[in-house]
Amino acid sequence: MLSVLADRTYRHLFLAQITALLGTGLATVALGLLAFDLAQERAALVLGTVFTIKMVAYVGIAPIAGAFANRWPRRTMLVSLDLIRAAVALCLPFVSEVWQVYVLIFVLQSASAAFTPTFQATIPDILPEEDRYTRALSLSRLAYDLENIVSPMLAAILLAFVSYQALFFGTVIGFIGSALLVVSVLLPSPQETARRGIYDRTTRGMRIYLATPRLRGLLSLNLAAAAAGAMVLVNTVVLVRSDLGFGETQVALALAAFGGGSMLAALILPRLLDNRPDRYVMIIGATMLVVTLFGLALLMQSEGIRWYPLLVGWFVIGVGYSTVLTPSGRLLKRSAHAEDRPAVYAAQFALSHACWLVTYPLAGWLITRFDPVTTLTTLALLAVVGLAGGMFLWPRTDDAAFEHTHDDLPADHPHVRDGRAHTHPVIIDDYHPHWPRVG
Repeated sequence: MLSVLADRTYRHLFLAQITALLGTGLATVALGLLAFDLAQERAALVLGTVFTIKMVAYVGIAPIAGAFANRWPRRTMLVSLDLIRAAVALCLPFVSEVWQVYVLIFVLQSASAAFTPTFQATIPDILPEEDRYTRALSLSRLAYDLENIVSPMLAAILLAFVSYQALFFGTVIGFIGSALLVVSVLLPSPQETARRGIYDRTTRGMRIYLATPRLRGLLSLNLAAAAAGAMVLVNTVVLVRSDLGFGETQVALALAAFGGGSMLAALILPRLLDNRPDRYVMIIGATMLVVTLFGLALLMQSEGIRWYPLLVGWFVIGVGYSTVLTPSGRLLKRSAHAEDRPAVYAAQFALSHACWLVTYPLAGWLITRFDPVTTLTTLALLAVVGLAGGMFLWPRTDDAAFEHTHDDLPADHPHVRDGRAHTHPVIIDDYHPHWPRVG
């Protein structure tokens, strides 16, 4: 898996991702503690609102950024967005009101909504071979897990010596480090093959995404992942601090258990995906999420909240979460031509986070209004909906070649030089605006 790091450009981008996510992980812990400091017993509601604002920015900004990603130099775009995020993070230690947190988080996450899909769409241009790209995806998943395991552990150590406000300065350092690493390499910037209007560019990724069965299934499985992930990210601070009566260090350790499970899955997945189809692996991961959420609900109903079962449950959720999300880049790469990838990655970013836009506030509201058992059960049912939708919307024959005709193209068009009726795997584009109907 580490062989892809021999590529200097990818190596620098991977290190940039690690640096930025270490800083983001520190901010995640600090935001939870800031919410508790400002709102006390209503911390989950405040944190749920913070995450909701994050998702609103992601859903609204990502498609627009994806539409223009091929028109601006990618390196300049990525570095500028990193510096914007660093400037906002520098302001967070000085807030004293909840509304100030909301404003700063919106600006920060708007920059992230433009940065992340552009960054992700650059990787398959650097590593076009599927096996190398698969390993890059697993390394990327490991990098994301640093936000959930190494960052909380680092936060736990730092909190023994400094206040949580100081963690935000680590976030600033992370974003500046990311910018320096990105600026140290040359990045490919593929150009559009056709001039398109603003509306066409803005909606193209979404139209390709929603017209592709495997991506509709991916979106549904993302709902299952978001239901389980929201339970962990929104409610860990309340379960550990209020219900168990533990301290800040235990909050970080619980989040680290979730990250540890996700990291384990990312290490195993490259070999597993060499021998198993993506659909099979991702459905197994979503099933793990459903079973674990229901299992924790039953255990808490009978025995109450206990520390070690919570850690084990968070770890297993981490495994299932990574198993669902890690292969998604392979599906996106397979479902779009190079010139459309930024728009399709942006569509995935926006639509997947629309799932979080539902689950984040729901998780915070349920545990504030009711109790952990009700919260776990409701989110488990939502995960069942996501799992069932993934199985139904994503047919097993999705990767097969389809026979279809092109009566709309002239006889001398290059795409039909071998005949109007032909067979090949379908990618939604100008020549294939709709998925062929089987039979």
